[in-house]
Amino acid sequence: MKIAVTSASGQLGAAITRAVIREIGKENVVAIARTPSKAGHLGVEVRQGDYNSREDFNEALKGIDKVLLVSGMDEPRKRIRQHRNVIEAAKQNGVRKIVYTSIVGDDENTAFSPVVQSNRQTEEDVRNSGLEYVIGRNGIYIEPDLEYIDTYVKEGGIINCAAQGKCGYTSREELGVAYAQMLLNDHLNGETLNLVGEPITQNELAEYINQVYGTSLSFKSISVEAYKKERRAALGDFLGTIIAGIYEGIRSGANNVPSDFEKASGRPHKSTLEMIQAFKEN
Repeated sequence: MKIAVTSASGQLGAAITRAVIREIGKENVVAIARTPSKAGHLGVEVRQGDYNSREDFNEALKGIDKVLLVSGMDEPRKRIRQHRNVIEAAKQNGVRKIVYTSIVGDDENTAFSPVVQSNRQTEEDVRNSGLEYVIGRNGIYIEPDLEYIDTYVKEGGIINCAAQGKCGYTSREELGVAYAQMLLNDHLNGETLNLVGEPITQNELAEYINQVYGTSLSFKSISVEAYKKERRAALGDFLGTIIAGIYEGIRSGANNVPSDFEKASGRPHKSTLEMIQAFKEN
């Protein structure tokens, strides 16, 4: 059995590739990357695959039994076509099963909703493909918050518009574990699974970071509009608006969803404290 992972040079794709290797060995895994040299460190066969090129995937998916489609990073309206290139090439090549990395989120009421909508469209495309499938809806990664600790310290705390909304954070390593099992375990076929950890508030996140890193961060909530303005100034209109939309979703409860992680992976999700500790140790 050959399993291919798209966007394998990215952080999530690489984590999933490593998890699949642990389960079935390097010789049974193919990494697909837009720039193959960036996936060389994974130690498996690497094939060229740019989401904009159907031709790339017609070649890249030859001889593949199952494919893991990592959601693209382009703007929402471009992603749908890009993902269809992979789905259609999978059908053409007789790939048996596709697993898609979607996201948890509100598809109507926030500035992040266009991204969620594009993911929901790909979910539909996967369900209608005629292939066996499993869809994962990823929670928000905890890593960006931990990479940002120095900035939080400098700014005197965590400042965003999430208010007291709860968010089930996850990590790329945890997602890697879940997606490897979703690829391998056909009893999960046809499922759409929320891949999230325990729901926590921003106050709790600050406390957990303080416990592990010895910081003294506190959380301050500001209005959605003020946060959007600040993020757009710092990150540009597109990314700033999306980041503000993510926290607006947390504020409204869109990220406080039941977890299917144990069903997907066969074990409980690591606690927030365990994820922070694991990140610090690495």
